[in-house]
Amino acid sequence: MAEPEVGVTPYWELTFDADGDVNAGQRDRLLKEAPERGVKDLIVFAHGWNSDRSGATRLYSRFFEPFPGLAPNARLGFVGVVWPSMRFSDEPIPDFERTVTAAAVGPALDNGTRTGLLEVFPGRATLVDQMARMLDQQPDEEAALEEFGRLVRLLVELHPEAPGTAFAADTVAAAGPQCDPEMFLGDAAEMCREFARALAEERAGADGELAVGVGTRAGAGAEGVQASFGLPRVWDGAHELLRQATYFAMKRRAGAVGERGLGPLVGRLSQVAPGLRVHLVGHSFGGRLVSFALRGLPKGVRNVKSVTLLQAAFSHYAFAARLPHDARGRGVLHGQQDRVDGPLVCCFSRFDSALGTIYAMASRMAGDSSSAADLRLPRLLGSKWGALGFDGVQAVAGTKGFELADALRAKLPVSGCVNIDASAVVKHGGAPSGAHSDICHRELAQVVLAAGRVQ
Repeated sequence: MAEPEVGVTPYWELTFDADGDVNAGQRDRLLKEAPERGVKDLIVFAHGWNSDRSGATRLYSRFFEPFPGLAPNARLGFVGVVWPSMRFSDEPIPDFERTVTAAAVGPALDNGTRTGLLEVFPGRATLVDQMARMLDQQPDEEAALEEFGRLVRLLVELHPEAPGTAFAADTVAAAGPQCDPEMFLGDAAEMCREFARALAEERAGADGELAVGVGTRAGAGAEGVQASFGLPRVWDGAHELLRQATYFAMKRRAGAVGERGLGPLVGRLSQVAPGLRVHLVGHSFGGRLVSFALRGLPKGVRNVKSVTLLQAAFSHYAFAARLPHDARGRGVLHGQQDRVDGPLVCCFSRFDSALGTIYAMASRMAGDSSSAADLRLPRLLGSKWGALGFDGVQAVAGTKGFELADALRAKLPVSGCVNIDASAVVKHGGAPSGAHSDICHRELAQVVLAAGRVQ
């Protein structure tokens, strides 16, 4: 395998499979070389959804670029975690080149997305081809949407006859974990229509924040969107159903890779290099990965000195000991912030449409069997379905909050959860994801160093 082109040194890559098994050669190289190179602070970054290894490598190269200049006297090392996730290639990443197909309008699967699906779901080429054909042809029959939903379930190995086995939940009730998302087990045609309406509203809001008297953000409702922008397109909703199913599968994988793979490996580092300080950084589902790594740390290991979550795509109640809306429930990672010998910092942005609108709606669909008729309100801020990357850690006692500029001037807390509103820099990106991937900023590199007290 060729050396990754990342502009910082020393740099190591760690590749994990879907079950959390790490490439043994890469692991052994890190364990041997990090102590030999005299590294004192190791920055470990896990990507979220990326189409391939080269995309992850480009992200790491850009994000790591400011670190040597920001901490010239520190003895830094860098790790890029590569795990089998994917990005739908119609989702723009600010300042990354876009393909012609990525700019196309409509529900059809472009070549990049089809390739990504085949890579992260090996052996399912027939299913992918069938779904691509249906998205291209867009048949009118209601039965076609139900068939599309069935194919989606098969793709991500979700079985209606055995619910509760496929997807990890981020909140847990006393009676047991949540079952599989009902959006994939219920009426597929209705879910497609709901996603189509939400996408139409999000596009309308992104297009100049809507004309006066039309905007749903001002309460005009779906009728205003339809009058100005046309009816929602149901096969756009079907495309979104596939996207959400893929991301729920990636969410499951992120937890497995973190807990079974990265956490134990960080424990090994504490044995071979007891003085090495580890700083975990995760974007999107990579935030879930590094958070679950805390749950996979061997007992007594205290070498994780900071965790920084960038637009993390999992529940804002994941670390809560009690849920405000359910006294029996708690976050799946409740108390895990105490495994960090330092702060757990969550950077969020109100410009993240992927988390502020679609994630919240999908999460509600996943956990509520009642009618989804009220799900079209965008930006469910403060709701029980919110994401860390949109409004930060919720319902954790003692959590401190900062605006980004204030966080960079002040000394961050030395422990506990810390919320930082990064909307001042995380603000660029087009529909449907908004600023979700706008994370390569010098200021966010400064946050990582400040969280880890790296001099």
